[in-house]
Amino acid sequence: MAKEILVLVDDLFFSSKIASTAQSCGVPVQFVKTKETLIERAKSEMPSLIIVDLNGFTTQPLETIRALKSDPDLRSTPVLAFLSHVQTELKEKALLAGCNIVIPRSAFSQRLAQILSDHSQKTE
Repeated sequence: MAKEILVLVDDLFFSSKIASTAQSCGVPVQFVKTKETLIERAKSEMPSLIIVDLNGFTTQPLETIRALKSDPDLRSTPVLAFLSHVQTELKEKALLAGCNIVIPRSAFSQRLAQILSDHSQKTE
């Protein structure tokens, strides 16, 4: 069975895009709205990937990444984040926080189906 992918995104456009792409690929995704919920779900589900929108206004993206990567049980869970291509300083902050991959929004949109499919294949 495919492992779940957790998504911390508060942008309705990207939430809708991720949900529809995941459905068409048959990939299970779970959307969460807070850092606390994400960490709780990650500990119980051990997802194959966590997707974070670095431009989230209500989701505390950098703090969330730091919390995930400082937890011994979650440290190895891959985190992929996306942001505007011009936000090089934010990209560096995310990488320093422990984010595994940071890509521009445009690349995320173009490669979303492949990203979801690749990570849904990772099972226990």
